[in-house]
Amino acid sequence: MIGLKIDQAKGLFFDSPKVMQSVDKATRQVLSKFGAYVRQAARSSIRKRKKSSEPGSPPSSHTGLLKRFIYFNYDPAAQSVVIGPVRLDSKEGTAPEITEYGGTSKIIRKRRGKKTVVSAEYPARPFMRPAFQRELPKLPAMWANSIKP
Repeated sequence: MIGLKIDQAKGLFFDSPKVMQSVDKATRQVLSKFGAYVRQAARSSIRKRKKSSEPGSPPSSHTGLLKRFIYFNYDPAAQSVVIGPVRLDSKEGTAPEITEYGGTSKIIRKRRGKKTVVSAEYPARPFMRPAFQRELPKLPAMWANSIKP
């Protein structure tokens, strides 16, 4: 028979501060690593070239801004990671969303002092969802042996 005193058994529960601290640290490390992998996969899928990419394939990078401004951040309150492009400075601020999902955007054209608003339709050129799906199978292996006492 194994004998444990009450004081010894208290440290074995999963809700002890030491265990919770280890789990929080492992969660932060694993999700941050996963965020870095997805960001790198998304960046590497965007090719720098002058012509536009085919609809349904990752976008081309003409200026390098989209590729350069893909970030990830661990959110400790939600214990999750947010990965994606930062909104670029524009009035609409929808360029990354339209690139990923497709949609309609308004373009303001100025000619000879006159402004005309034209609606333009953009096909989807997903780059974040495929990168996420490509890296998702690696996530369970990242959790293996990640919680250390």
